[in-house]
Amino acid sequence: MSAYRFIRRGLLPALLLAAVAIQAQAHGDVTPQAVDTTGLQPVGKEWLAANPYRKNETAIHIGASAFNQNCARCHGLGAVSGGIAPDLRYLPEGNEGDEIFLNRIRHGSTRDGRVYMPPFEGIFSQEAMWAIRSWLETVRVAD
Repeated sequence: MSAYRFIRRGLLPALLLAAVAIQAQAHGDVTPQAVDTTGLQPVGKEWLAANPYRKNETAIHIGASAFNQNCARCHGLGAVSGGIAPDLRYLPEGNEGDEIFLNRIRHGSTRDGRVYMPPFEGIFSQEAMWAIRSWLETVRVAD
């Protein structure tokens, strides 16, 4: 079989099929993945205004995993956004950043009636949300 015929009949269709499969998988399954918060002190039912797990190594580890499984598809690996969603490394420090983060993760965001970020209240526990925030604080970039 000539090289041209091989490319046309074998390799080219295989490459096109692979490209389509990769594109189909790019968005993956957007069903939120469960976050195991074993090892974190429960925070209760009342929503806290400040991160109770700041600099807690267990929370940071749990938060890194939770972010990669649930948030990275939009906010980027390592929270380095490719422009689709906000770059969460630039959230303010301390209580100000906590307030912004908690409001958005709990209630989500819409624009012109379109969902840009789904609300995670009722899907993630408060402990899971604060664990994600704890990890985000470790990758923060100063303005």
